[in-house]
Amino acid sequence: MPRVKKATIALKRRRKVLKQAKGFRHGRGSKERLARESLLHAGVHAFAHRRDKKNDFRRLWNIQINAATRPLGLSYSKLINAMKKKGVIIDRKILATLAQKQPTAFSQLVEFVK
Repeated sequence: MPRVKKATIALKRRRKVLKQAKGFRHGRGSKERLARESLLHAGVHAFAHRRDKKNDFRRLWNIQINAATRPLGLSYSKLINAMKKKGVIIDRKILATLAQKQPTAFSQLVEFVK
């Protein structure tokens, strides 16, 4: 069987892994085995946290809407319930932006829903 020299291929693979692990602490940024393992874990966390980010933003929008509706005499849950009963279909992201950027339009919407 012929001898296979894999120096260039292995070196490229090693360099690619270490380049991705740049900035990792201790041996994880300089040792190939540790870098490979920490990259695998980083990928798992990145996948999970992309999902978590959506929940975080929804919570933030709920808080912003609640803060804007309190001075108008409603709470967040009562506003959402009233909107469903009236048939107003606006998602929470748009409601939060309305509450922040255009408070007059938001207060008109709340008055309509009341």
